[in-house]
Amino acid sequence: MKIIPVFLHYDYGIKERGETIEYAGGGWFAALKQLGHDVYPFWWDDYIFDKEKLQKQLIGYADSIKPDIILFILMRDEFTFETLDYLKERYITINWFWDDQWRFESFTRYYAPHFTYCITTDKFAISKYKLIGYQNVIFSSPACHDYATNIDFEKVEYKYDVSFVGQNSTYRRWVIKQLRKRGIDVVCFGYGWPRGPISYEEMTEIFRTSKINLNISNSISYDIRFIFSNYKNFKTFLKSKKRVEQIKQRNFEIPAFGGFQLTNYVPSLEDHFEIGKEIAIYTGIDDLLLQIIYYLENEEARKKIAIAGYKKVLSLGPTYVHRFKDIFSRIGK
Repeated sequence: MKIIPVFLHYDYGIKERGETIEYAGGGWFAALKQLGHDVYPFWWDDYIFDKEKLQKQLIGYADSIKPDIILFILMRDEFTFETLDYLKERYITINWFWDDQWRFESFTRYYAPHFTYCITTDKFAISKYKLIGYQNVIFSSPACHDYATNIDFEKVEYKYDVSFVGQNSTYRRWVIKQLRKRGIDVVCFGYGWPRGPISYEEMTEIFRTSKINLNISNSISYDIRFIFSNYKNFKTFLKSKKRVEQIKQRNFEIPAFGGFQLTNYVPSLEDHFEIGKEIAIYTGIDDLLLQIIYYLENEEARKKIAIAGYKKVLSLGPTYVHRFKDIFSRIGK
């Protein structure tokens, strides 16, 4: 097939924020090529501030390629309904909606009808699509770009006791501060932290060489200590539309490279991992502190979960090569 992925090269189109998951570490672009398709990427970073030109460029590009499929990952209203309808009339168009847990009513319900197919990572949203009369919805969980092979867990040389990889945010910063106040040194990597963004290869090495990899929510916290820690947090809590946690790609990436994962609980996480045996979860800052101390002191328990989590991810068909193969099969391509 001829496929046009409509992707950003850099996170939010800003080079300083690092590469997107669509491009980094082999990325979705590489996964599509690995399946043997003719891939003609449309990187739209150059048109991010010129919406009118963006519409013309994409339509012209699509009509010159005449693809079998155009694959989108919309963030906001980058593409008009008129552009999407024009492309849908001529080609199979697909959008991967990542935030249906909290953006279905405000975003997805309006854009879904303008695509031939929609992909959601929220199994609970499928009924919502059907309520608005949309039938071509496909559930697919997040995955990894790659995974480690032949890990010798007995010979791993750890560099960090506790690490976190992800963008800095008000809540994440508060969690890290609380842990450090209690004597837990967490090494942080990513946009907004002093160490800054890292490459995909560096990230996977950190997962493997950290005794504990934290996966901290960026959605919402009901911890009253955080909410009332300052006026801005209280105001954000009242205004935020994020009221439900969502499963992330990071939940799969950490174990895929042999890392022990300690994550906040997410609805449907148990569909993929056996909690307590293949993944460890926490429910609040006090619980998190207790578990960090426990797993730092109990290497065998920690290692057992890391090994089981690694095996589980591999058994799931861990990469986007597997996801796209399944998606294309389900739409008859």
